[in-house]
Amino acid sequence: MTKISKVLMGLTLAVFLSSWAVHFEWSKGSDEKDSIILSMSKYYVDNIHYLAKRMDDEFSREAFDLYLKRMDYNKRFYLKSDIRELEKYRDKIDDEINNETLEFFHRANEILDLRRAEVEGFYKELLEQPFDFTGQDNVETDHDKRDYASSKSELKAIWKTDLKYQTLSRLYRKVSQQEKLLANPDTTIEVKSIAEMEIEAREGVRKNMENYFIRVHKINDKDRISLYVNSILNVFDPHTSYFPPEDKENFDISMSGKLEGIGARLSQPGNEIKVVSIVPGSASALQGDLKVDDIITAVAQGDSDFVSVEEMRLDDAIKLIRGPKGTKVRLQVTHKNGVEQIIPIIRDVVIIEETYAKSFILNEGGAKIGYINLPKFYTDFNDRNGRTAWKDVEKELNKLKAQKVEGVILDLRNNGGGSLRDVVDIVGLFIDQGPVVQVRGRNNELKVLEDKRPGIVYDGPLVVMVNEYSASASEILAAAIQDYDRGVVVGSGHTYGKGTVQRFYDLDRMLNDQYAKYKPLGAIKITMQKFYRIDGGSTQLKGVKPDIILPDLYSYIETGEREMDYAMKWDKINPAEYKEWNATWNVSQLNYSVEKRIKTKNFFTTVDEMARDLEKRQDLTLVSLNLEQYSKEQKIYEEQSDKYDDLFVAIEGFEVKSLAEDETAIAGDSVKVKINKDQMKDISEDPYIYESANIIRMMQKKSRFKKNMQYVTE
Repeated sequence: MTKISKVLMGLTLAVFLSSWAVHFEWSKGSDEKDSIILSMSKYYVDNIHYLAKRMDDEFSREAFDLYLKRMDYNKRFYLKSDIRELEKYRDKIDDEINNETLEFFHRANEILDLRRAEVEGFYKELLEQPFDFTGQDNVETDHDKRDYASSKSELKAIWKTDLKYQTLSRLYRKVSQQEKLLANPDTTIEVKSIAEMEIEAREGVRKNMENYFIRVHKINDKDRISLYVNSILNVFDPHTSYFPPEDKENFDISMSGKLEGIGARLSQPGNEIKVVSIVPGSASALQGDLKVDDIITAVAQGDSDFVSVEEMRLDDAIKLIRGPKGTKVRLQVTHKNGVEQIIPIIRDVVIIEETYAKSFILNEGGAKIGYINLPKFYTDFNDRNGRTAWKDVEKELNKLKAQKVEGVILDLRNNGGGSLRDVVDIVGLFIDQGPVVQVRGRNNELKVLEDKRPGIVYDGPLVVMVNEYSASASEILAAAIQDYDRGVVVGSGHTYGKGTVQRFYDLDRMLNDQYAKYKPLGAIKITMQKFYRIDGGSTQLKGVKPDIILPDLYSYIETGEREMDYAMKWDKINPAEYKEWNATWNVSQLNYSVEKRIKTKNFFTTVDEMARDLEKRQDLTLVSLNLEQYSKEQKIYEEQSDKYDDLFVAIEGFEVKSLAEDETAIAGDSVKVKINKDQMKDISEDPYIYESANIIRMMQKKSRFKKNMQYVTE
């Protein structure tokens, strides 16, 4: 038992938060900051995590396997001899954590750095000679079916095959593009031979590899310890994680939908920091000089000297570019035409509008239906007066009610969740008080989260749209609406299956002045509770099965939480007391009608066929490196993809309109106007939304059948 364990035994968490650093005993030879992060993480999961899971030899083996899997996912660097050397640590990770040492961590990284350097030394040589794509060789694309190389020569051979595959992929795209251009009689192009295009393809792979190693050389200690700590924490469950300071800041931005900065999205394909897009209405957009594809070469704070960002990591450059509202930053940029310019920008609050709920009016068959898209259950953890999902959904509902809509569609597709409090409040907009979700903690302490606000904001027909990527808070909402029989859940076979609740803890709060030099440490997100439907069932792994299932491309493929390493198990508890909604519609009748209807719809029958083809293809991981054979296979896949894309066309008689007040708010901003038009176009071409609108129309008609009547599909 370490000194920290002895001192902290029996202390409450509150005492721990204020006194941890005073009692920490450093281990000789270990990186002090990394040891702090690891030891803090251990204490938190030991004392707070939902699972009382011991860090023993079995745990060590699980963490060992997960870490090496993440270190070399495709088995392209480590040799079998390297794995054998590291095997001596397989049962010792728990001991190293307890002893605050990092021997395995350092040795695993030393070996990986060595192997990467060796690959960097020979990949250019492998790309110097043309590849022969007339043979019968192939490549295994599934890393689980691969093995580590037995020797350096075998490693080189594996890389030759991988580089050949990358080149083949690029070569095929070039050949295919030339064929399409030649098929157009109005196009004049310079015809290139296969050999000429192969040279260009290899050059593209070479540049791609150069960019890869540029990124590798920018991997720092924070990246390394983050991967290691998360490999340990994820043995508890996939959602317990360590967040370095930058990652926590980005998480808060994604949850609040706002930040202070210039309003430009950046990327770093190599050493260059490129502008990908400008946020409409942001400081950059209003200033006007910064353009998409500009390269930022240096940054200056106010009138101070410029700092070059040409060799800098993207996250470090972003630190220089972001800053408090009202402060000035100067950017030295090179425009696409080669002209250099210094651009001064006064930072402001950047609003990321696509984060927020937005509504439209759908006109289908003479019915006026409200549609609300909710991308996530957002909230501002740092501003009590900031925007929250439930307040915005309430606002959108009131706007739609003023338009006298005959029903509402709430679209939660691809909504990965967010604020637990917000989902409870949003369900409360559709019911008049009552339980929404049950949460159980580490010691089986059960709490029922209720809507305590009297009254209902919207009491009409409701459809909740979900898919395989609707997770967590989305599943709570869908489950509650389903259990209350308050509305109809429509979507794919099941939702994601994340039935756990997490909370962030700021590690800096645990350090006193003696160790302030190690700040900022970041934060740890810990799974503290599991949530359960009010009917007692868990959404963990199983997700929510919609009342009405519409075929999609992933209908026959395993997706979601069940595919993640060390996901928690499914279980159930006793139901809460609740009173079902007095629904005038009948789900069985609706389902029967929809099943009959979609059998006659080309979109859904075609999607179902494609889904079955995708199921068959997922195990075909051995790919031919013969250009002729590869081309045949790719053309089949492309035809299927094109066929799918061609299904999304404007649906006759289906109109989508913005609310007048929303159009007034964006008038004069051409970018926002275009974004709004694009959103309306996407909605008008979406058969899933269209079918949901039809379901609303059917829900308006009172059922002539008993509620529990069963129907047999034809």
